[in-house]
Amino acid sequence: MLRSSGLACLVALLAPAATGCGAAADELYQAKAVVSGQGEERRALGFALCLKDVVAKVSGDARLTDDPRMAEPASKAASFVTGFSYRDRLSGKPLHDEQGSYDRPHDLTCDFDRHRIDALLETLGHRPWPEPRPRILLLVDIKDRQGKAFMLANDSADARDQDMSGALAAASERFALLFRLPAQALLAKAVVDEMVQGKADPADLERVANAAGAEKVVAGTLLWSDQALGWVSEWRLSVQGKSYRWQARGVGFDDAFRNVVSGAAQILSGNGQPADIVK
Repeated sequence: MLRSSGLACLVALLAPAATGCGAAADELYQAKAVVSGQGEERRALGFALCLKDVVAKVSGDARLTDDPRMAEPASKAASFVTGFSYRDRLSGKPLHDEQGSYDRPHDLTCDFDRHRIDALLETLGHRPWPEPRPRILLLVDIKDRQGKAFMLANDSADARDQDMSGALAAASERFALLFRLPAQALLAKAVVDEMVQGKADPADLERVANAAGAEKVVAGTLLWSDQALGWVSEWRLSVQGKSYRWQARGVGFDDAFRNVVSGAAQILSGNGQPADIVK
C-alpha cells in the first residue's frame, strides 16, 4: 500500500505537471483517414474507414472496426457524412516528377450525422458512450531493444520518448479518451514501482489519479522482445473493484499504445474484457 508521505509527494508533483491529449466533445462524431489524392474512388474508401472509426469511437468498442456487420454500412458510408475536408500532408512541398496531385497523400476529415450513427449503433447492439469520459493517468515501464529501462514522461526531451508520446496522443484522439503522462520528477519515486507491478491498493491509485487531474490509472509494461519480433505490452486497470489485464505481443509501439487506449475504452464504456493481441 502507498505510504501517506509518498502520496503527499505525488499530489505535489502530479498536479502542475500532468499533460493531456484527446478529442474534444464536439469531435466525437468526427474521424480522419489518410487517402491518396482527392479522387472520388479514394474519397469513398476514406469515408468507409472514417465510418468504422467513428462507430468505434462513439461506442468505445474498437472491435466494431472489424465487425463483419459493418461491411454493408461502410459500402454506403457517404450517406452518413454531413461534411468533409482535406489537408495536404505534403503542403508546401513541390510535386515530384512521378507524383501528381492524384496520389498526393491527404488527411481526410469527415463529420457524421449524430442521429444516424446512434441508430446504426443500436442495430449493432451498442449505444453511445456518453460524455464526459474519464481522464486517465498512464504509468508505463519501458525496456527497449538495447536493454535500457525508463518510464515515459510528459517532459522528456528524448526524440524516442516524444515519438511514443505522439503515438499515445494519436490513439487518445482516435478513441476520444483523455490520457495523461506524469512528469519525470514523479517517476523518481519508488512508490511508482508498486503501481506498475500491480501491488498498489486501488483506493490509493484513485487518489493518485485525482491528484493528477484524472479519475483512473492504467499501469503496465512495454518490453522489446526479439522472440516476439516486436514490442510486448501488458496493461492493468481496476474499475469498481474489478481488475482487468490485457496484452499485445509482437507489435510496433504505435499498436501498443492503440492497444492500451482501445482496451481502456472498451472496459470503461462497459463493453467488457479486451482480447489479447498476438502477432
